Amino acid sequence: MDITSHTHHISQQYNIELETIRTHLSEMGGMAQRQVNDAIQALIDADIERAEQVVRADLKVNSMEITIDEECVRILARRQPAASDLRLVIAVTKAITDLERIGDEATKIARQAIAMNKDGLAPRGYIEVRHIGGHVSRMLQDALDAFARLDMDLALNVVQTDRQVDMEYSTAMRELVTFMIEDPRSITRVLNIMWSLRALERIGDHARNLAQYVIYLVNGEDVRHSNLEEIEENINSKE
Repeated sequence: MDITSHTHHISQQYNIELETIRTHLSEMGGMAQRQVNDAIQALIDADIERAEQVVRADLKVNSMEITIDEECVRILARRQPAASDLRLVIAVTKAITDLERIGDEATKIARQAIAMNKDGLAPRGYIEVRHIGGHVSRMLQDALDAFARLDMDLALNVVQTDRQVDMEYSTAMRELVTFMIEDPRSITRVLNIMWSLRALERIGDHARNLAQYVIYLVNGEDVRHSNLEEIEENINSKE
């Protein structure tokens, strides 16, 4: 399905309004993506300056959410969109909420990096953060690309990857708990890492939500509470 199918209207101004919310969503997604990548790197490299930039950037993400939400409300009030246009506006309003929460989770990671550095606890190159962070960052990028192109296959791949991330997160948490038991001196440091991994896992969940909005846009079906097998069946039945 081509995203331009949402823009075939007699009113050129209406076309512009729809294109604007898509553009602004993409810009907000880019900001959230940079927050996540910078937060991960700040934690791994014990880079306080980069971590502080992530915290400051959260204000911009929050402001963008408000701006886009107001734009969507105006479209709903003035244009009373139907069919695919209505789904687009609804999907955008939901997507910006997930992006704002992704920014919040990235900020949590950045704050952990700052706290650990000040306490002299920051681990360089922590493998769990690097590994799961890489998966989650790619999920977010793919989810944003899938939303922009209405790419069902890419959206499904994001949902599938989320299951893998959840399993890797569970494994990492068990290993870290075992490590704390074996070396009680590591408790403070490991707890900080566990909180950061939890934030990464939540970012993955929000990326999955973005991918599910793509399925809603294309198929018109809400799959937010469906399991992976049900989503796969939904997509296959539409092909």
